[in-house]
Amino acid sequence: MRKQKGFSLIELLIVVAIILIIAAIAIPNLLRARIAANESSAVSSIRTMNTAQVTYQSTYPTVGYSSTITALGPSASTGCTTPASANACLIDWLVANATAAATPKSGYYFSDTASTTTGGILTGYTLDGLPAGLNQTGVRGFCSNEDAVIRFTATGSAASGSEANCAKYTALQ
Repeated sequence: MRKQKGFSLIELLIVVAIILIIAAIAIPNLLRARIAANESSAVSSIRTMNTAQVTYQSTYPTVGYSSTITALGPSASTGCTTPASANACLIDWLVANATAAATPKSGYYFSDTASTTTGGILTGYTLDGLPAGLNQTGVRGFCSNEDAVIRFTATGSAASGSEANCAKYTALQ
């Protein structure tokens, strides 16, 4: 009789079972790490937009704060040649255009709500950052006002939409 070379079916099944067990342990941890990275990116983007709003207000004092996120960014993805109040070139193109769930930046999209106008000058704003896919790209929703304090809500499904609602959220430490 000749001795057969190779693996038996049982040996192959045991190896496949071990690989599946390891994957079942590792995949949820990878997904949680990705969500944490997306949330960190959203907080960083809101911090950048707060700084851009202050710069915008001091650059265009007759306008006040920007009423839209796109006005803080460049006019085209190729960059900015001439900053103006309609396209101030203060934030990145990707952040400026992440205004809907279909076009997120790192799993989050953003909105800017004008909150207070005095004599035609915008004196208040509320920035919101929401996950494009709740429990997939992020869990928490973030907001900030002209006070530059970034706040969050444990349920990131709805925008704060106003200064008063954002003030009810928990401040990040």
